[in-house]
Amino acid sequence: MDSYSLLYSSSHRTGLLAGFQRLRSERRMCDVVLEAGGVSFPCHRALLAGSSDYFWALFGDATAERLAGAISLPVLTPEGLDTVLDFLYSGWLSVSPSTLPVVLEAARYLQVETAVSICERFMTDGLNSENCCGYANLAERHALHGALEAANQTIAMEMGSLLQENRDDLLGLNSQSLMAVLDADEIPGVKEAELVRLALDWLDENGPLPLLKSNLLLSRLRFGLVAPSDLSDLSHAHRAMATPLIRSQVTRALEYHRLGSAQPIRQSRQSTLRVSSDRVLLVGGGSNAVWPEQQVLAFDPRCRKFSSLSCVLPLRLRHHCMCSVGGFLFLIGGEEVKEGDDDEKKSVTVATSNQVWRYDPRFGCWEKVESMLERRAQFSCCVVEDVIYAIGGRHTRPDTSTHASVASVEFYDMASGGWRRGATMPRPLYGHASAVLGNSIYVSGGLPGSPGGVHGGNQGDNQDENTQSSRDVLSWDLKGRVWEKRASMSIARFSHRMATAHGHIYALLGMYEPFCHIERYDARSDHWTRLKPLLTGSFGYGMASMPSGNLLVFGGRRWSDGQEVVVRSVLEYDAKEDRWREICQLPRPLTGTECTLLPMPD
Repeated sequence: MDSYSLLYSSSHRTGLLAGFQRLRSERRMCDVVLEAGGVSFPCHRALLAGSSDYFWALFGDATAERLAGAISLPVLTPEGLDTVLDFLYSGWLSVSPSTLPVVLEAARYLQVETAVSICERFMTDGLNSENCCGYANLAERHALHGALEAANQTIAMEMGSLLQENRDDLLGLNSQSLMAVLDADEIPGVKEAELVRLALDWLDENGPLPLLKSNLLLSRLRFGLVAPSDLSDLSHAHRAMATPLIRSQVTRALEYHRLGSAQPIRQSRQSTLRVSSDRVLLVGGGSNAVWPEQQVLAFDPRCRKFSSLSCVLPLRLRHHCMCSVGGFLFLIGGEEVKEGDDDEKKSVTVATSNQVWRYDPRFGCWEKVESMLERRAQFSCCVVEDVIYAIGGRHTRPDTSTHASVASVEFYDMASGGWRRGATMPRPLYGHASAVLGNSIYVSGGLPGSPGGVHGGNQGDNQDENTQSSRDVLSWDLKGRVWEKRASMSIARFSHRMATAHGHIYALLGMYEPFCHIERYDARSDHWTRLKPLLTGSFGYGMASMPSGNLLVFGGRRWSDGQEVVVRSVLEYDAKEDRWREICQLPRPLTGTECTLLPMPD
């Protein structure tokens, strides 16, 4: 048998279509005429049958139309049919936002799936706030699942502008899309009460609907995000809100608002903010280490931009602690700084606080909760299974310059709204750091301090005389009753930071350290390993541990020409690659801030 080659010509298919197009334009060898809207389109039966499942079936052996000279297509417009025929004869589909509905109608009716796919891609690529509602309705009518999902996502993201500028488009939205939008976990810049009003207006515009359908729609709303006063008004605003299902959801939302201190541990989807990622909150601190500011900064890691919260801190604090539980922010202890008058001269007074404040991002408000059992500054706090632990620290005795250090540990019981005693550390300690690994709390470094009190006017930024920073590390398994000693760090540290990432604990720079080394602790081997140092040492910075395991370091102070300089840099440490880099700059120099992750509405 002779060998042979099989060769392919890519130009043959193009030439074949071009030949049919020429025959069509010259109306030669056309054996069928398609009619739509009073317009006739001479065509070739063979090409139509080979390009469309509809025509393949229409011109089959057993149909009456197989020999018909003319076929009427009354459901199609001349514009839509002409465009699809041009596509069948040339491979090019001419479509615009104005012609999309008729072209898609013709392509779907004639079962030209390639043209349908092109229309779907055109819709997906061109989505914006002006057309997303119309495209969602078009995609739903023609079962274009990809375009429908993309349109619904766009509606959710553009809801703020749609409510203001295109509300009628929302009221004309198909029910499937509206339910999908109300199911979205991210609807930026829109309060839940506005979504409730939209749903009720939509029911008025498209009703009356069956009870089951209105329940399905309204049950997707998050009534726990609506203020109690608004919720009470809205619950009487429409008959659809009076059904047993919706009434029970409103009742649960009102009960949630009455939970008080237990709200963070009683979270549900009904009370969860519609945000997809957390922001880093920078609370307290300022461009001056002595005079902290009350402004709160929010950092968006996705776009690396900062914004300011409209709600400022209730106190001017430094050496405080902060954490988040259940979508709430807790501001704990620290030194309250106030302006005072001393012989008609401006002065600054400092008092150690045991106050605890809770910030609710749902309504942008601060609320004072139960105070700690002891006043604490330069202490550490951490969260284990939704329980806040406050560890060690020191306080300045009222009307004196005496500092007293404490070894006590207390934890906040949110169910009862009170603080309780935990396992006391072996000795008083302040300026230490803590981190959680598994169900154990680890504490490192700091200064031993004195429970009886040490005199001095240093306000906590300088070491006590004859006292050195510690290298010691302690751990407390919450199931046990005592603290246990672990392998010591290689560097004595004070006023430093610790964080957990990828199953290890990282200890970062503090004050009075001659080098810029950081180190990593492996709990299984009870061993510390030194890692890549920062090029420039700093202290008094804020730090946040990201879900990726990377650490972000915000601002701080460093020495330059014998003086302390407050910096604006934001550094990122890649724990997997052991690599540092600067990713952006703060809006202003900042030191003494505390950081945590919190879901925040735009």
